Amino acid sequence: MIRTGDTIENPVTGERITFLATSTDTDGDAVVIETVVQPDGFVAAAHVHPSQSERFAVTAGQLGLKVGRKKMTLGPGEVAMVEAGTAHRFWNAGEEHVRFVCEVRPALQFESLLETMFALAADGKTNRKGMPNPLRLAVIARAHFDVVRLPFPPAVVQRAGLALGAPVGKVLGYRSTYARTVDPLPANA
Repeated sequence: MIRTGDTIENPVTGERITFLATSTDTDGDAVVIETVVQPDGFVAAAHVHPSQSERFAVTAGQLGLKVGRKKMTLGPGEVAMVEAGTAHRFWNAGEEHVRFVCEVRPALQFESLLETMFALAADGKTNRKGMPNPLRLAVIARAHFDVVRLPFPPAVVQRAGLALGAPVGKVLGYRSTYARTVDPLPANA
C-alpha cells in the first residue's frame, strides 16, 4: 500500500515518482505526486482517464506533453491541465531531468495502477515500452478500466477485448495488482 513519502521507480520508462499526498490523505479527492523523468524518459503509452483530470506543474527541465492533438513543451513555472476523457502522454523534452508535480482528481485506484506497472517494470516483466504481456495487461486493464484506457480503439471495443483476454490471463495466474518481488538478504548479511 502506497503511503505519503513513498518513492517508486520505473527503470524502463525512466520515471521516478514520490507520493506527496495519497488518496488516504485526501479522502479520495486526489493523488499528488512529484515525478522526475530522466532524459529520453516517457510515460508508457498515450492514455485517457475517463473520469479524472490531471494537472501538470513543471518545476525543472522541459516536459513534452501531447494533449488531444496539441503538442507542447512546458518549462519551469508552467502548468497544463488535462481534462477527464482527453487522450494524453508525456516525455522528457530536454537533455536534463524534468521534474513536475502532478495532481490527479479524483484519486480512484490511480496509486494501485502506478504501483503495479512500476513494480512489473522493476522486475523485468515489461517490454521496452514499459508494457506487460497482452494477457497480463488485459487483467490489469480490466480491473482499472475506470482509471485508464487507451485512446483508441473505442472503449466498447476495448471492453470486449478485455472480456476475452482477462479471463485467460487469470487462468494463467496473472492478477490485477502486482507487488515487487525482493530477494531476501543472505543469512550472514
